[in-house]
Formats: sequence, structure tokens, C-alpha cells
Amino acid sequence: MKIEFRKIPLQETEFEIISNSVKFLGTFSKISSKLAKISSKLSGNYDVDCCKCGITFDIPVDTDIEFLLSDGIYSSQSNDEELVIIEVEDHFLDFNEILHSELESLRSEYHVCDNCKTNDNLVEIEY
Repeated sequence: MKIEFRKIPLQETEFEIISNSVKFLGTFSKISSKLAKISSKLSGNYDVDCCKCGITFDIPVDTDIEFLLSDGIYSSQSNDEELVIIEVEDHFLDFNEILHSELESLRSEYHVCDNCKTNDNLVEIEY
């Protein structure tokens, strides 16, 4: 789902996207001519690979995330450390791209399956 940045409404509007059994839902609204805010929740199960043995397994996903979107390069004197800041380059807010980015961020973390958690070997298993 894409929305042109200048067409983002001032009032909070709901959205919901489902991808790979992960639900991305929340609200979005414009807070100035160049800034928008997304308050969202990721929930469901997501397939990841074990960093030791390489098998694929599901992890539960249940995360609240707030994004600040900037139409162009973002600069601010305020302290926005609690928000994830996304600079939009093509003047379109793309919810699918944001969801894909968050899922890839989850996938890039080190995950260990239950079998490897109980195995005391410190060496990775070759597969």
C-alpha cells in the first residue's frame, strides 16, 4: 500500500497489512508538511534461521513501533531517540516497504533453536 506524502491525512487513519503470517497494523497521520507519524504493532509468527544449525523455525512477534517519516532529509534540534526515523526519498509512504524492512531486521538477528539451546557445544554445526 502506497500513499503520496502530500495526500497523507491530518487525522489519524488506520491501516492493516498481513505478510507471511505477520500482521502490521496501526494508525498514521501527517504532523507537518514534511513529517508524518505511524503508530504501529507487529504481531504473529515469523520464520527465522537458527544461527548454529541452520534449521528454520517460527518465532513469535509482538512489537509496538512508532515511526517518524520525513519527506526528504530529516534534521531536528529536538530529541527523537524513541522514534524510528525514516527518510522518504520518492515522496511516497510505502507500508509494504516498511513492513519488509522490519521483517528483514528481525531475520538478521541471531536466533537459536530449542535443540541448540540445550546443546552445550560452543562450535557451530556444519550443514
